[in-house]
Amino acid sequence: MSTSSTQSRHTNGRINSLQSNGHSSRDGSRPGKRIVSPNDAYLYALRVAYLTYLLQPKARRMQHTPAPQPPVQRSSTSINDLMKDFSLIRDNKSTRFPHGFMSELEKRLTGVLMGKERKPEYNDATVKRTFAAFFNAFTEQSFKKRMEKDRRVEDLVLIFFSNATKELQKGKTPADDSWKLMADRHLALFVRLVGLVLRDNDWARDRPELAGRLATLETKLLAHDQDLSSTPTRNGASSGTTVEVVVPLSYEVKDMPLVQVVARIFGLTNAQVQSDINKYKPVWTEKAALQDLKSYQTNLNLKSRSTLRSDDFDLDEAYDNWRKAEAQDLSQMMLAIIQANPELAKSTPGSNFPQFHRQMSSPESGNSSYPNALLKTSDHPERSSYVIEQPVDMTTINSGNHDPGASDGDDTAFTFIPPDARSYYRFIAAEAFAHDLNDAALQPSEATTETPATKLLSKQSMELLNEIGLRWRIPPISRIILFLDTVREKFLDEDITLDTLDAVFNFIKGQPSEAKKTQTFINPLMSDRTTWLLMDTALYQQILSSLHEALMRDLYNTMQQCYESKAPNIAPIMYVLENHIYEDPSFSKSPEEMDAFAGALYEGLQQKAHEKYRSYLEQHVPQDQQSWEFFNVIELGKAVTALAQKIQKRYKKNREVMGVNPLSALVETILPLYAEDARDIVTRILELAQTKGEEVPIEDGFQLYAELTDIRRVHGEVLPNAPFPFSIEATLADFVWRWIATTESAITDWVDQAIKQDNFRVRTDNPQQIPTEEQRHSVSVIDIFSSFNQAIDRVVQLNWDDDLQYAKFMTALAKIVGTGIARYCDVLEQRFSKEMDRLSPEQELAASQTKQEKWLQLAKDTWNNKEKIEPFQFFPESFVKLNNIDFATRQLDKLEHEVNVDACAAVIQRHALPVAQRQKKINNYVFTIKIVEAEDLKACDMNGSSDPYVVLGDEYQKRLAKTRIVYRNLNPRWDESVDITTQGPLNIIATVWDWDAMGDHDCVGRASLKLDPSHFGDFMPREYWLDLDSQGRILLRVSMEGERDDIQFYFGKAFRTLKRTERDMTRTITDKLSAYIHYCLSRRTLRNLTSKGISMSTVSSYFNRNRPQQPTPAPSEAEVANALKRLFAYFDDNFAIMNQTLTSTAMVMVMTRLWKEVLVTIEALLVPPLSDKPSQQRQLNQQELDIVFKWLQYLFDFFHAVDEETGEANGVPLDVLRSPKYFDITTLNFFYFEPTDALVRTSERMASAAAARQQSQRNRLSAPASLASPAFGGAAGLVGLPSTRRSKSIMLSRNLGTMKKAKEEKWKEAQADPNDDMILRILRMRPEAERYLKDRSRQKERLAAAAAADMIVKQSLMAGGGRMMGNLPRR
Repeated sequence: MSTSSTQSRHTNGRINSLQSNGHSSRDGSRPGKRIVSPNDAYLYALRVAYLTYLLQPKARRMQHTPAPQPPVQRSSTSINDLMKDFSLIRDNKSTRFPHGFMSELEKRLTGVLMGKERKPEYNDATVKRTFAAFFNAFTEQSFKKRMEKDRRVEDLVLIFFSNATKELQKGKTPADDSWKLMADRHLALFVRLVGLVLRDNDWARDRPELAGRLATLETKLLAHDQDLSSTPTRNGASSGTTVEVVVPLSYEVKDMPLVQVVARIFGLTNAQVQSDINKYKPVWTEKAALQDLKSYQTNLNLKSRSTLRSDDFDLDEAYDNWRKAEAQDLSQMMLAIIQANPELAKSTPGSNFPQFHRQMSSPESGNSSYPNALLKTSDHPERSSYVIEQPVDMTTINSGNHDPGASDGDDTAFTFIPPDARSYYRFIAAEAFAHDLNDAALQPSEATTETPATKLLSKQSMELLNEIGLRWRIPPISRIILFLDTVREKFLDEDITLDTLDAVFNFIKGQPSEAKKTQTFINPLMSDRTTWLLMDTALYQQILSSLHEALMRDLYNTMQQCYESKAPNIAPIMYVLENHIYEDPSFSKSPEEMDAFAGALYEGLQQKAHEKYRSYLEQHVPQDQQSWEFFNVIELGKAVTALAQKIQKRYKKNREVMGVNPLSALVETILPLYAEDARDIVTRILELAQTKGEEVPIEDGFQLYAELTDIRRVHGEVLPNAPFPFSIEATLADFVWRWIATTESAITDWVDQAIKQDNFRVRTDNPQQIPTEEQRHSVSVIDIFSSFNQAIDRVVQLNWDDDLQYAKFMTALAKIVGTGIARYCDVLEQRFSKEMDRLSPEQELAASQTKQEKWLQLAKDTWNNKEKIEPFQFFPESFVKLNNIDFATRQLDKLEHEVNVDACAAVIQRHALPVAQRQKKINNYVFTIKIVEAEDLKACDMNGSSDPYVVLGDEYQKRLAKTRIVYRNLNPRWDESVDITTQGPLNIIATVWDWDAMGDHDCVGRASLKLDPSHFGDFMPREYWLDLDSQGRILLRVSMEGERDDIQFYFGKAFRTLKRTERDMTRTITDKLSAYIHYCLSRRTLRNLTSKGISMSTVSSYFNRNRPQQPTPAPSEAEVANALKRLFAYFDDNFAIMNQTLTSTAMVMVMTRLWKEVLVTIEALLVPPLSDKPSQQRQLNQQELDIVFKWLQYLFDFFHAVDEETGEANGVPLDVLRSPKYFDITTLNFFYFEPTDALVRTSERMASAAAARQQSQRNRLSAPASLASPAFGGAAGLVGLPSTRRSKSIMLSRNLGTMKKAKEEKWKEAQADPNDDMILRILRMRPEAERYLKDRSRQKERLAAAAAADMIVKQSLMAGGGRMMGNLPRR
């Protein structure tokens, strides 16, 4: 068991015994109150104050007297005699030098030795020599460590004297004792230096006794200094001296401070008090006081009932300690009386001079560990009645009347001690406290941020009470308890405030020091309760219990007003309870009583809350139901919320008061009432509106939702485990759906109006100003996204608390956003196409010519070999439209992140029905058809070529899509996609047309394909080679997705719409430039460069075949570069036009597309397209191949656009330039001139490696794209084998991040899985490889079919079985 619990057990046992038996060992210490007359209390207080006056140190004055003739001999005073005062005084804090003194003394000693000391007496060489001898001993670590521990000044003096004596004896004969007086003088100078250090550091004020002893020692040491400085005195000349004499007492009240205090407390004049003093002066003497102490000492030794006995203490050890301290204090008090009146010592028997004891445990002895003002003897030592100037031991003093056989009587009569000291002390303390409270002249304490200004006991009153307590031998803790009992009585009578009560508790506990203001300081007497008297413990418990009952009553009454607009502050009450009542170990709380109080307080608060709500209801809701509106519910809710927020803020730091949460009591009462009333009122309003055929305004519903959610939030914070009475979202969700439907119906008009008001020009203030990046898009795209954001923010700002409903709202809004974007892209693309498809001036002139004029012009141009291509005159508005699409893509990506699409989709998926309960049928299907390429098309133009483009239509001859025109190409590649939405099977017709500038366009051929959703049940893409009805074939890549009510699907569809529009616009722009690219990077240009044209020497060599032919010299580097000069100039002209309007992103996008066109053109120069048939294209020779690769490098550097001065790249990034196609072209150089057999072997090795990779990946979900892309015809082309990649899925295009990731994966797959396509394209130009091409085609078809079959089986197994083909998965 712990010490505290043991002590508590013993204490309670003694207290119970004391209370039950009514036993008391001393009349003056009984807890019961004794009736004290004011006059008796006044007389006893007066005699103590008068005794203090008699025993105070006598005043002295200076008087001149003739000096006696000094002795002839010169001898030093014994150092032991000089240090006697130090050795006999009490060893306490006041007589030790402070911490840090040693370091400061060392600095002053160093100053003396270095001649820096300001005092002239320290500049003597002999003084410095003796100080130096001491400094050596002073700086030893062992000595310094000992001094820091003991801090005794006599040790310093003795060490200095020893070192000075040794130093001054050097060189002296044994008979020469002149050095002794010099040693005294030097020691006096050292003592003076010690005193200077104390005063300079403000330590002398805290240690007056040490400073006084040092001054006395210095005076004694300099008593013989006249022998060193005054020759006349030394030779016997007559001289006088000034001495101090004692001033006799006046016995007047004006010279008695404490007597005046007694007069003020009891309301008497000085004259009245003077009369009483004169009357009782013969009786109230020092001798009577000494006799009281002797009698008390006798009773203490006899353990009579006139003093405390062991029964009055909880522990015998506490009694023994008290008794020992009491004996020492009595000796000190007798010594003080004898010192004040030495004549009394003559009557005191004893053979030896008394010796003073060092240790004394009584707090009255000046121990600084007791800061409490009630325990101090005096604040002014010069006025204390117990200042002892000489060390005396009073243990040898007899009481004079002690008889060992005396009886244990308690009828001892005292002069200065009343019969019941405790009752008298309490009465006087109460009178002093009441007087000081009403004293207008008494200034209150200074207010701080934590405590207000208060008035307690004055300084003079505390002095008086201290003197009374010491003289009447009342223990220190008893004085505190008795004073607190008077305060309790004042508080119960409402004579003092709560702040004063708090100040009293702080006062009796002891004020914290400046350095410890933030810490709790408890007086040691208050904390160590084992030394308490049992009657003090019982009285203290009664005081705490009585104060607790009164404070709890005040707290209850105060809390009943907590819901008012200006509620009283309970902090002072709680502070006193928590810091002074509950934290006190003497107070024990009864759990039953505390629970009963909490229950009563909670019921009272609930009743007050109910009354408050009824007043709000009557104020905001009318009696007539027909006049009810949402506004009434909102206003009522605002009133309830405001009250709850006010209470929450009011009790933010302390949410509970005595275990009761005022906010909980309020919310638990009014929120259920409000929720039920709100539900009934809202339901009734909606019923009335439905009956009248009206609709409540949407904004009213939104405002009501905001107010109800605020109420529910407060309810959840205060009552986390109690559900809200009804579902707000279920009641008001219809208002949100009505608002979404309104938005959906208006979205198309919003877009059309935004486009209508837009002039599609850069947003600059001055037409000559160069636009910034943020000014290169027009206002229409800003307006539509502002509309989108406003629509979404309106729902977001509701803070809808149902995740599933919120996710569905966002899904519906995503569909609306997708509809708006699709409309915006469709209108912009139509306007863009109209601007880009306009005729050039030459074409307009040709259109006005007759048919005969057209043929003549065409024949003339053909004869002159003229093919003039002019730069296309772009409109700035067209580029602004492309900028708008780029800006819309970035804004949609930002919107996708803000909406948190993935989180919404996850919520819907988490709440989705099980697979078995989902709807199996998909109503809408989205087919994505990519028109890839065509080969071996029919030539429709006179030059043996065609300008093909493709038109997709349905079986009802409705145009679905149209590709761009690829000029002068029988093996065109379009790579254009279109989305077609259908609800069932659909037949599409792909028609290839030849574009003609003059006349009607020619039909090259047709092919048809049936889009049946049942054939795409695995949702995997398929490729179809469709034979045209005339000649050649066309490749279509088809994939299908079910159109789902899914937020990711809607965002993905919107992103695809934007990217496809952006890609189509970019391709349209680059198509205007591609014709010149094909013209400059053609075999004709290559042939002209290698043959350098036809000359006369060429013709003559034709007729001289027998002569040896000279090899054609290779073109120089400059000639190769000049061949591209016109192309670069063409690019520069067009780029300059674009750069004025296009954003940097759009500019790079156009240049990237042009770079792809360049790569495709160069690739067509080197090899024919991939096919299983031989090609008629001729293989280039080494010289031509070198020229092509030089062109490639020149174009690479041109598109990268590195600044020669800064080295910064301003064009297409390197990672885009170095695309997979670029690497395929660069690898051609390794295989281009390899023999056919070597190429076949290399192709076979690659095919074997590809088959091995496919075998190892059979267990994976997908296979490389190269194995799943049948590039040949045959069976695969007829049935349309599925591809294993779904990189074009709408779900993978739902934001820029997923699109970028898919693109990076595609590039990684292309680089990680090399194939033999380029080798097969080279073999097409080798007639001897015709058979191998067919075999390799069949092998690739088998590999693709196997990979597709594995994928279908795996997906079927993952879907839970069923048929492998033809069935749609469950949703």
